[in-house]
Amino acid sequence: MDVITTGFGILIAVVLVVVIGLLILVSRLFRKIDQGKALIISKVRKVDVTFTGAVVLPVLHRAEIMDISVKTIEIRRAGQEGLICQDNIRADIRITFFVRVNKTVEDVIKVAQAIGTARASDEQTLQELFNAKFSEALKTVGKQLDFIDLYTKRDEFRDRIIQVIGTDLNGYSLEDAAIDYLEQTPMAQLNPSNILDAQGIRKITELTAIEHVRTNEFTRHEEKEITRQNVEAREAILELERRQADAEIKQKREVETMRAREEAEIAKVQAEERLKSNTAHIRTDEQLGIQTENKAREIAVAEKNRERVIAIETERIEKDRLLEVIGRERETELSRIAADKELEAEKRSIAEVVRERIAVEKTVAEQEEIIKRLRVVEEAERDRQTVVIRAEAEAQEGLVKDIKAAEAAEQAAKFKAREELLLAEARQQAAELDTRAMIRLAEGKQAEAAATGLAAVQVRERDAEATEKVGRAEAVVDREKALVEALAIREKLKGEAEGLADKAGAMAALDDATREHEEYRLRLEADKEVRLAGIDVQRQVAESQALVLAAGLEKADIDIVGGDSMFFDRIVGAITMGKQVDGFVGHSEVAQTLAGPWLNGSASFTDDVGRLLGSLSTGDVKNLTVSALLLKLINSGGPDEGKLRELLAAAQRLGVAERPVASLS
Repeated sequence: MDVITTGFGILIAVVLVVVIGLLILVSRLFRKIDQGKALIISKVRKVDVTFTGAVVLPVLHRAEIMDISVKTIEIRRAGQEGLICQDNIRADIRITFFVRVNKTVEDVIKVAQAIGTARASDEQTLQELFNAKFSEALKTVGKQLDFIDLYTKRDEFRDRIIQVIGTDLNGYSLEDAAIDYLEQTPMAQLNPSNILDAQGIRKITELTAIEHVRTNEFTRHEEKEITRQNVEAREAILELERRQADAEIKQKREVETMRAREEAEIAKVQAEERLKSNTAHIRTDEQLGIQTENKAREIAVAEKNRERVIAIETERIEKDRLLEVIGRERETELSRIAADKELEAEKRSIAEVVRERIAVEKTVAEQEEIIKRLRVVEEAERDRQTVVIRAEAEAQEGLVKDIKAAEAAEQAAKFKAREELLLAEARQQAAELDTRAMIRLAEGKQAEAAATGLAAVQVRERDAEATEKVGRAEAVVDREKALVEALAIREKLKGEAEGLADKAGAMAALDDATREHEEYRLRLEADKEVRLAGIDVQRQVAESQALVLAAGLEKADIDIVGGDSMFFDRIVGAITMGKQVDGFVGHSEVAQTLAGPWLNGSASFTDDVGRLLGSLSTGDVKNLTVSALLLKLINSGGPDEGKLRELLAAAQRLGVAERPVASLS
């Protein structure tokens, strides 16, 4: 048992030693790989790639490490090598591509076999491998976009480049790209002889010109906006100052209003207190008057009572006196009756009975009268007391009514005063609002009037400028005209002076006969001009006379005899004479009576005159004057004697009575 146990223990120890030895060996041969690197183990028949670690046997295995982490490839194009865009503008660009070996066994093996593990991780090698491809992609994509789009759409530009290049690069993988720098190539570095650069220069010039214009517009707009804001700020400040002034004025007005209101309230309270005082005085006076009246009434009532009592007492005394008289008479009568009684025995008892009965009746009557009087007096007293009480009640009622009416009037006056105060405040507020509205309206009208006036002033300024320009132009034209006329006059005077000088020289050169002939010719020319002027004046006079005659005798039927001024004078004289005769006949009742038959056609003046002159010879009639002819006809008698006398008087008034008859034909 012990041997077996010992052998088993030795075996376990050997196994442990072997295991420990194997573990030490494996740990010595195992190669661990960092992240971002790959271990390529070339074995006898195959190649293994691991990204964590593996056991590498000496002699049998060959291990190589490849860096598969991301590497950067920078592409830079600037100056004359700048990127040409679609609009032929060159751009200086610097773009960085991020490339690494694809983390797969096949791609690692492919890269290792194609380039080698050492060169696969060298950035210079990568630059040489991918520079042409990346540059070609950059040019291709850059030519598809304008410079502005290239600048503003960087993501699209980058994505297109990646799309053109692709992500699979024979074992490498294009992870990303970043545009580090992108600007327009300065114009100084462009070649004007290059057609693309020339077009780019033109495009840049156009765009920069437009941008300069826009910049200038923005600058001017900024200046205008700043000025407008300054103006608005100034207007706001002025408006705030105006509001401050309005607020101060309003506060001052409100203070004055409040002060006036307080003063009015004080005056109102004083008036109320004075009213109360006066009311108390009046009420006291009224009460005193009432009391005085009551006292007077009481005095009057007492006086009346006293008079009534005196009258009653007087009447009662009078009655007592009468009773005493009656008693004395009764005693006298009783004495006489007793005496008679003694005289008449039978009659005495009857008389005594009668007397007693009369006395009893009289007493009864007196008692009844007293009772009646007392009843009347008591009834009158009751009536008096009733009247007094009723009067006092009425007086108290009137007093109470007056007091209540005064209190009601006082309350009504208070409410009326409060109503008036509220109405006054309302009117004051309405007046203030109306005043503000009027002020705003006046300001609006003032602004409108100012705008209209400003526009009118501007229009007048424009008119004045236009007028000034027109006046200056007219002045220039007038000055030029004056200069031309002055030059013409100077030339004319110069020519005349030269002509006169030549003429004087020629005259001095002539002999006496020739000079006399020349002077005679000049006088003839002067006379000719004078006569031509006279003829022209006569022609103008004749034209004027013709116009007058044409206007005056446009529709007249006249035989024209004579010429020159005599004709005109006769025509005018004949017209004047005709007008005088027409006026005389039209306004004279006598002429109307005499010439009525001749004028209305009922008689013929030619036949009548011929009949009258039939008895006279032609020679006698021609030698006679009108008055002589009419006197002769009147003296010859006849039924027309009266008419002939009136005709003679008319001829004398017209001044044709002494003219021969022949001159009237």
